[in-house]
Amino acid sequence: MKIVVIGSAGRLGAALVREYQGKYDVAGFNHAQLDLSNLDKIRGKIGGTQFDVLVNAAAFTNVDLCETQPDQAFRINAEAPRVLAEICGKKNAKLIHFSTDYVFDGEKRAPYTEEDEADPISVYGESKLAGEKNVLAAQNRHLIVRVSWVFGPDRPSFIDGMIKRAQENETVDAIADKFSTPTYTHDIAKMLPQFFDGEVEGGILHFANAGECSWQEYAQWALDCCREFGVPAKAKTVGALTLNDMKDWVARRPVYSVLSTAKYTQLTGTPPRTWREPVADYIRRFYSKK
Repeated sequence: MKIVVIGSAGRLGAALVREYQGKYDVAGFNHAQLDLSNLDKIRGKIGGTQFDVLVNAAAFTNVDLCETQPDQAFRINAEAPRVLAEICGKKNAKLIHFSTDYVFDGEKRAPYTEEDEADPISVYGESKLAGEKNVLAAQNRHLIVRVSWVFGPDRPSFIDGMIKRAQENETVDAIADKFSTPTYTHDIAKMLPQFFDGEVEGGILHFANAGECSWQEYAQWALDCCREFGVPAKAKTVGALTLNDMKDWVARRPVYSVLSTAKYTQLTGTPPRTWREPVADYIRRFYSKK
């Protein structure tokens, strides 16, 4: 089986390529090789490549920058997926396209299911929702996987920034009134192959590690793990900030965007790991030996 990963230098794409090397015939395109804002380039490069499954792990993810560059956001996050879905349709190949918890408005106070109506409150969320609709309109068995708070070793994320700050400062803070779930790239890479088969039903699927937390709780657990695994840090506790404290933010963020993984568990018979476990794994593996 030939797998092509778009966004192979990103946090998620790099994890996918690493996981599948040796198991599949896998190739990756990074941003330098394939700029998703250039639709003609997509048609030329992807259209001229043979594959069975195309995984789009690339996106314009800078939430604030999307507000000031909406045309670019929609070109990369909405139009590019439409072109990819069309190409996959012609090749009778499957598209697996990653989306985000930011398609929801955050007003709900229980985990969002795949059936809940998406109502984004930012240009980023709007562009990602438009991309979902464009992929679904292709009417193939393409799969959209919504993920949240993705972390992994290939590119720094929130958890890496917090550990770095805690190593440099006596005090650190994080937002205490915004809730979602960390999701480990390793866990995404492990679960995805069961959906590679073109006969497996497509549509929308939520995948995140189990449970929910605030950024403050997430950061505190990371520092607790650092202490347990002998990773040096000056700060030991994480203070509380509120969303109202974030005066520099341009875009609105959903306050609560926890994704329900009940459908994934029902389909596969295996629930995702609780978020604390992969966070501990990540720190043990990638920080304890530094």
